[in-house]
Amino acid sequence: MTLVKFNSDKNKNEGALMPSFNNVFDSIFTDSFFSGRDIAVVPAVNICETPDHFQIELAAPGLVKEDFKINLERNLLSISVEKEQENQQQGKNFSRREFSYTSFVRSFTLPESADENNIEAKYNDGILLLQIAKREEAKVTTRQISIS
Repeated sequence: MTLVKFNSDKNKNEGALMPSFNNVFDSIFTDSFFSGRDIAVVPAVNICETPDHFQIELAAPGLVKEDFKINLERNLLSISVEKEQENQQQGKNFSRREFSYTSFVRSFTLPESADENNIEAKYNDGILLLQIAKREEAKVTTRQISIS
């Protein structure tokens, strides 16, 4: 069901022939029934920074570590998965086949303070964890300053 929105802003549709008619089309084509089918599903990501490194956590349950491809080109870190799964069950008079495709790409631009030669990746319990070390000159140093 689509609810028709009526805008109280008189200036918005002032030049339209039928102002409320435009709102009907806006509500139909922005309805989640139409737009929900085209939305690509990508895993959620947490990114945090510590004094020594950057950390990326990517939620991707149901995969194994061999499904991931992690590439670094210049300062662009890309995490991709392309997986095709085929299940086939046969009985007396029937055959059933189900195909499942999973693919996504997430890309991140690394800051200049990241050490591209020191990146570690681990996959455990549905979470891909990447730790990107910082360059020595970029690490935050704190020290106590004495007062004379």
